[in-house]
Amino acid sequence: MAVHVERDGAVAIVTMSRPEAMNAFNTEQLQALLDRVRELSSDSTVRAVVLTGEGKRAFAAGADISEMSSKGPAEARRFGELGHAIGRGIGSAPQPWIAAVNGYALGGGCEMALACDIRVASENAQLGQPEVTLGIPAGWGGTQRLPRLVGPGIAAEMLLTGRRLKADEALRIGLVNAVYPSDELLPNATEMAQTIANNSPAAVTATKQAMRLAFDVPLADGLTFEAQIFALAFDTQDQKEGMTAFAEKRSAKFSGE
Repeated sequence: MAVHVERDGAVAIVTMSRPEAMNAFNTEQLQALLDRVRELSSDSTVRAVVLTGEGKRAFAAGADISEMSSKGPAEARRFGELGHAIGRGIGSAPQPWIAAVNGYALGGGCEMALACDIRVASENAQLGQPEVTLGIPAGWGGTQRLPRLVGPGIAAEMLLTGRRLKADEALRIGLVNAVYPSDELLPNATEMAQTIANNSPAAVTATKQAMRLAFDVPLADGLTFEAQIFALAFDTQDQKEGMTAFAEKRSAKFSGE
C-alpha cells in the first residue's frame, strides 16, 4: 500500500510511501490517500492527524510525471479530481490535519500541505508550485489555497515563476508555522497533534469549521455562524467538563459529547 497509517493514542500519523519516486503521486497513491482520509474522518477515536512522507528527502515531490505526461484532457480531469477530493476531504474532516513537510513538497505535494490546517517543516524542506515550468497550471488547489494563505502577491510569484522556497523563507511568509531539524520534525508535529487531541473534540471540530468558513462567506455570515456554534457548545458535556475542571484546578477529560 502506498499510504500507511499508524496510531499514537488519539493521533493518527499518515505516511505517503513511494520512496523510490520521492513519494510522487500516481493514481494508486492518490486513491490510497483518499481512502485513508475518508476512513479517518469517520473514526471518532482519531482527534488529530499528522500527514508526512516516507524518508527525509521528500514529503511528496508532486504528481508522477511519467504517468501524467501521456494523459489527455478527460484523463487529466479525472486525475485532477482525485487530488481535489483529497483536499476537500482534509478540509471537511472533523479532525485538524498537520502537514509535517520533510524535504521536497512541490506541485501536488505542496497542494496537499496547503489543504492541511497547519504546516510545519524540516530545515531541508523546499516548497513550490512549479507546474508552469511543465506547461500546465497548478491543478489540486494551489491557485485557490495559496493566495488565501500567503497573500496574492507572493502566491502569484510562486505560481507564475515556479520558484521553490526554502524552509526559512516559507516560515517568514507564513507558509509554514515552524521549522525543525529533520530528526525533530515528526516528534514536534506529533506533540502538536497530541496537544490538539487533548482538547475538546467537539470544540476543535466547530473551530475548524468556523475558520474554514471564513474564506467562503461574508464576515457578517461568519460571525453569525460563530455565535451559533458558541451557543450550541453550552449544550455539550465537553463544555460542562471543561469549565468544571477549570474551577477544580484539574485537567479536563473530554469525551467529544
